[in-house]
Amino acid sequence: MIKIATVDLYNNERNEGMRCIKEIVSEVQNRNKEQKIIYQVFDTRFKDEVPEIENDIFISSGGPGSPFEGEGMKWEKDYFNLIQKIWDYNQKNPERKKYLFFICHSFQMMGRFFKFGTVSQRHSKSFGVMPFTLTKQGKADNIFKELSNPFYAADIRQFQVVEPNEKIIKELGAKILSYEIVDDDEKAEPALAAVRISEEIVGTQFHPEADPESMLYHFKKDERKKQVVDKYGEERYFEMIKILEQPDTIQKTRKTVIPSFLNYAIEQLNRVMVR
Repeated sequence: MIKIATVDLYNNERNEGMRCIKEIVSEVQNRNKEQKIIYQVFDTRFKDEVPEIENDIFISSGGPGSPFEGEGMKWEKDYFNLIQKIWDYNQKNPERKKYLFFICHSFQMMGRFFKFGTVSQRHSKSFGVMPFTLTKQGKADNIFKELSNPFYAADIRQFQVVEPNEKIIKELGAKILSYEIVDDDEKAEPALAAVRISEEIVGTQFHPEADPESMLYHFKKDERKKQVVDKYGEERYFEMIKILEQPDTIQKTRKTVIPSFLNYAIEQLNRVMVR
């Protein structure tokens, strides 16, 4: 039996992210019918539900607002405690490890926890289908190597992780896998877009779970359209919608990143169980 737990950080806000994650897990379950895979969601930020360390694979979701607004609250302490437990467990159990994936808001929390960069408010809100570039290590990574370079993904955020701390990255044995591509007129430092802490722990600033349907849900909102048009112009807005229709952009990312993470984790866990 393999247990997959999703940590829901949406704070009871209506979203498409949880649907997308559930669909990806369901697809993995269907491809591994001979393997009993149990999936459970924990409403961590709203109800302080935190999964137990007995789970094998953890996916920590995106979410609204600041990655600092939970400071001092019980759910945040319990959340960071869970990350610490997973990290400690992996140091002490080299044979059968725990696997953890961070998405967007969780990536910023990951940055706070591991301190591999500066977590700060972005110079402007980001929303849309954006290009990202892979580093040399990203091109060789087992869950990113099938992507084009640059690749496209959904990017919805007000915060970021910048200024990588090379000393801590080296101490952790971490790898920077991707950066955002900043528009020329923004004159800002590109934020970290994907970081691998270890073979088992990785995170992305973008939303790899997003599918065209989830992004169209956002694009249809008046405030989202205004945000894109005000910043980039109406032509860019319709260009983003057109990109959604192309199979080698956001759909490719959705079918590649988290599915590859889950497939790798399940393969490694099964290898241990066979022994």
